[in-house]
Amino acid sequence: MTETLPAKRLSEVSLNEWCRIDRLEGPREDCERLLDLGFTPGEEIIVTHAAPLGDPLVIRVRGALLALRKREAAWILVE
Repeated sequence: MTETLPAKRLSEVSLNEWCRIDRLEGPREDCERLLDLGFTPGEEIIVTHAAPLGDPLVIRVRGALLALRKREAAWILVE
């Protein structure tokens, strides 16, 4: 029997830790924007940089570097 790890918010992931998007949870229009940017379930991503106070975060997704506010990153659940 394999045990799956519970999903956590992208805003809680450590720097340089690869993870896979499980789902998006947040305002519909904002989640649609994130999907358009490439944050789709199953996609592997990594948080590469964070501002000194932790906001915004820089995330590598589909070979591109994108900056997200911490509240936006919290809408992305990863495993």
